[in-house]
Amino acid sequence: MGYDATCILRIAEGTIEGKAFLEQHDLVFRGPTRLAIPLKDVTSAVARDGLLTVRYGRRTATFELGQVAGKWADRITNPPSRLDKLGVKPGLTVLIAGTIHEVLLSEITSRGARVVRKAPSAGADVVFYGADRRQALNRLAGLKSGLKPNGALWVIRPKGSPAISESDVMTSGRNAGLVDVKVVSFSATHTAEKFVIPRGAR
Repeated sequence: MGYDATCILRIAEGTIEGKAFLEQHDLVFRGPTRLAIPLKDVTSAVARDGLLTVRYGRRTATFELGQVAGKWADRITNPPSRLDKLGVKPGLTVLIAGTIHEVLLSEITSRGARVVRKAPSAGADVVFYGADRRQALNRLAGLKSGLKPNGALWVIRPKGSPAISESDVMTSGRNAGLVDVKVVSFSATHTAEKFVIPRGAR
């Protein structure tokens, strides 16, 4: 996503050179001193003159980021929604298969996308497949055939379950002729892995 930068951090302990990373849940600095700020604890993030000043709890940290300071401040104060991270936009055709996550279904409908339970002849823009056990991954090849050439297939699986692992999902995706390109924390209990059709096979 491009949210990493070599910078200088100013904190109460002093001025430190290192690298900052704006991750999904934390703003992290790695250098002689390490710092991890949970985004949920951030009370303000302001960009001015190339400086990103973050207040969290009773502390303040200033990152010398240059031109990208504003971009980082905007992402911290206006984080993307789950549907943004999953690439769901109004007007897209979304196929739902496997274990159904009702909250996701409601969010997709509210976004203005069209939900289907069977792939249309032209293919679906996005497929969400809920898989609770590794045997369910046998369906990936069939679901791939219902995708548009530039579509995305998301496998939603429970976190830390012995019934289905990240390795199971990645291996099954590759065996189905797909390429894994992204992982998103879908919820407190589930993870979503994104697959696409390789460019050469579209």
